[in-house]
Amino acid sequence: MTAPASALDRFFGLRARGTTVRREILAGTTTFMTMAYILFVNPEILGNAAGAGHFAAILTSTALVAAVMTAAMGLFANLPLALASGMGLNAVVAFGLVLGKKLTYPQAMGVIVAEGLLITLLVATGLRQAVVRAVPMTLKRAIGIGIGLFLAIIGFKGAGFISAGGALLQLGPEGAAGRLAGFPVVLFALTLVFTAWLVSRGVRGALLIGIAVSTAVAVAAKAAFGGAGFAPHVANLPSSIFGLPDFSMLGQVDFSFVTVLGWLAASLAVFSIMLSDFFDTVGTVVAVGQEAKYLDENGNFPRASTVLMVDSLAAVAGGLAGASSATTYVESAAGAASGGRTGLTSVTTAALFALCLFISPLAGIVPPQATGAVLVLVGYMMMRDVGAIAWDDPTESIPAFLTVTVMPFTYSITNGIGAGFVSYVLLKLAGGKARQVHPLMIAASIAFVVYFAIGG
Repeated sequence: MTAPASALDRFFGLRARGTTVRREILAGTTTFMTMAYILFVNPEILGNAAGAGHFAAILTSTALVAAVMTAAMGLFANLPLALASGMGLNAVVAFGLVLGKKLTYPQAMGVIVAEGLLITLLVATGLRQAVVRAVPMTLKRAIGIGIGLFLAIIGFKGAGFISAGGALLQLGPEGAAGRLAGFPVVLFALTLVFTAWLVSRGVRGALLIGIAVSTAVAVAAKAAFGGAGFAPHVANLPSSIFGLPDFSMLGQVDFSFVTVLGWLAASLAVFSIMLSDFFDTVGTVVAVGQEAKYLDENGNFPRASTVLMVDSLAAVAGGLAGASSATTYVESAAGAASGGRTGLTSVTTAALFALCLFISPLAGIVPPQATGAVLVLVGYMMMRDVGAIAWDDPTESIPAFLTVTVMPFTYSITNGIGAGFVSYVLLKLAGGKARQVHPLMIAASIAFVVYFAIGG
């Protein structure tokens, strides 16, 4: 082992977790490639609120926050978890706070900073960690399975294999009338089969190889046949690789949202975003922990206080940078599925996000058909725990079933967790099994009832 590799082994404990520098770097690269879309999707969504001309600045803020906070997770928690601006939360900022409640963009960032500080306080007092420990193992397993299905639907939808239609979902991209038409869909199917074959053969780095081969085919097809059905901003060899970052969004925060909305409305806005952020992270960390095999026999993860503190500070950092609330990403499971076991995976992902501050044109080269196929396979991998649920006990299995189904069908991790929590508490209490319910589960369920009542 070389001196640098030996130093990394000592710092991250690679051999103790049965991994290598090469495997961690491959895993970190895989995680990055499955979540690099946020560099372009986040500015596109937040641009509706920030106004025209801010795309580059929001992209810079998104990359900066992802790089800094993912590196912090790797260095301090030593777990393969990556963070970036949260999908869903960015839509709440753009369409709920700015366009809906008529806040300015800096005022909306003030809401994000406030909810981040509140979650940080909950972590500092130990309440967030206590809630995690109070969740029964059945629901922890169901959360991981539900997130797997959620990832699969994200993959199918992003690749254009399914879309919203006359039914809840239909085959094919939007406007294809239920037909699997176009080269991108064919590429997705071929990538899925090819990568699945690599996985079945036990090939190390199978997910990353699948993404790389699919991207090469997409770039070649687009160059040879014009658009080839791909979106204009993907599968392109950029004319210019380097670009200077635009830091103009940093520090654009205004806390006068309290005056604009009033104390009650402002408190509800902060509470609803905080609850979503709170349980999204819990679900994600448990799900990735199941894949990376670092949970204990009770489903708890190591260094929980550090993980949750970094995540809560990421929400604050996202607001201060103008990138919306940053959170731990479910796509981290792709890196774990590729063999990532330590913080070196996260540091690798962070380094690639940092590079995107200067070579952002390259980040858009990977088509969603490539990453979509990988997310579907990660969903499959996360389904393997379904047999461990106590299906012969309805008070355990029905809440688990609701968690697993509500999560992907409502496109919300928080909704799935809420459905599982509330149904678990009600069924246990109604069945005379109140002793099996932790008081914090009851408190969390009441909070979810309020959350659902005010519309999340």
